[in-house]
Amino acid sequence: MGLRETKKQQTRTAIADAALGLFLEHGFDRVTVAEVARRAGVSTNTAFNYFPAKEDLFFDRQAEAENHLAALVRDRAPGTCPVEAVRDGLLTALRENGPMFGLHPGAVRFLQVIHDSPALRAREREIGENAEAALAAALAEHPPASTPGGGTDPLASALLAGAVAGTYRAVLREIRRRVMSGEPAARVRDVVAPAADRAFDRLCHGLHMTDPAH
Repeated sequence: MGLRETKKQQTRTAIADAALGLFLEHGFDRVTVAEVARRAGVSTNTAFNYFPAKEDLFFDRQAEAENHLAALVRDRAPGTCPVEAVRDGLLTALRENGPMFGLHPGAVRFLQVIHDSPALRAREREIGENAEAALAAALAEHPPASTPGGGTDPLASALLAGAVAGTYRAVLREIRRRVMSGEPAARVRDVVAPAADRAFDRLCHGLHMTDPAH
């Protein structure tokens, strides 16, 4: 990365960090982009150049979140079930306290900001829909090894993506519910991880139930 790109990344990070601090202090809807720009030491136009919409300031890693499940499917080892790849990725991240789960200190306030803002809840739904679409595309390009003929049709990919992404979102919702109710992070992991494991195993079994190898 050259000096110019490094400086651009530093500016972007500074703006995102300033925005998050203000959102956590005052809530998303009570903060303006101009206030974020002042705290970051840039102009309002500069802030909009990096983040075209206010919601982008909060979900500054939206592209990464939307591509996460698809990347697990695309990057899985040859012959591995895509459902297992998503399951294993989720369980590993859960053990390692991945940031998307909200089990780290201070997460309750972050989750509360989302809960209190209709705009953020709408953007979160959009992220989920985009992640599911990306997953469907990845499944079409990299179908389960047991698929007859080595390929799959768009409808089958979309339906499988809906089941997998829906289960993944349900796990995240349950974690959020427990965290916001004050449950300790260790207990949340102990309860949710085995339940998630069983749910994905059922999906995997259903996917391969006609495969003689399963």
